[in-house]
Amino acid sequence: MKITFLGSGGGRFSSISQRRMTGGFRIDNLGGKNYHIDPGPGALVRTYQFGFDPRNLSGIFVSHAHTDHYNDAEILIEAMTKGMTKNNGTILGSVSVLDGYKKWGPCISKYHQSKSRTVILEPGETNEFDSIKVKGTKTQHGDPVGSGFQIDYNGFKISYTSDTGYFDGLAKDHEGADILIASVLRPGEKSIPGHMCSRNFIDLIEEVKPKVAVMTHLGLKMISNNPVVEAKKISKKTGVKTIAAFDGLSFNINYNNPRKFRLISLKDVESSMHSTSHSLFNSGRRNSYQTSFRNKEFDELSIVKRN
Repeated sequence: MKITFLGSGGGRFSSISQRRMTGGFRIDNLGGKNYHIDPGPGALVRTYQFGFDPRNLSGIFVSHAHTDHYNDAEILIEAMTKGMTKNNGTILGSVSVLDGYKKWGPCISKYHQSKSRTVILEPGETNEFDSIKVKGTKTQHGDPVGSGFQIDYNGFKISYTSDTGYFDGLAKDHEGADILIASVLRPGEKSIPGHMCSRNFIDLIEEVKPKVAVMTHLGLKMISNNPVVEAKKISKKTGVKTIAAFDGLSFNINYNNPRKFRLISLKDVESSMHSTSHSLFNSGRRNSYQTSFRNKEFDELSIVKRN
């Protein structure tokens, strides 16, 4: 199994400024399936940029109805369903994301929900599909019906808090987590309502006792304060290996020894497509045509065989 962060920024101002990318993260080869979690602004572009293919997704999970978590969900659903032509995959989301709740959502149209299995995730409920169990976890955030989740694959558990303030009972929802991924917006003890700071994350880690902890969804103050230094402080305080996510961070998980891993910084594999070089542009264009043909993505294009 591999976890890759297609963005490590979070909050409206990180999203607007793009000082950190906001594409969410992928979990690949989890029981042979690939899932994209909270695909915020730029998720599709970052998917290709870091060498992944959105057409091989088996599921898209969206925790709540805020733009930095759902923005690219629909275009990824189109990729997962071969342009809405095939029934495929699972769309998992909170009530607000899939049905709408008061002024929040819906964030994914009924059209885009029509070709996939849809699962409404509520705190405390567990749903089973593919080879995983997904339990909803409570949050305290702007979207009152948002949900974090804990993924259980044969007893190995990955917990994701999503956006939430710290509260009594948060740790209970994430107990047993081998990997704990948390949205940690601010450094030190500078929390704001609906979000955690480093001090809150320390408290959560000490209660949950995961084997590895990852802080992501970093706000501008955290980014300016050097999140790597914050992660080292948290590791020293808790005794748990803590990683500050960065854009393009990827690591493979050993189920038997999750503490043992190597961090990989993925490079921009689509640099030719982002270049102003005409030769590189032409090469990229040819490759794009070939990829489209292989995947039968012709749109209005018809191919005529000449005699």
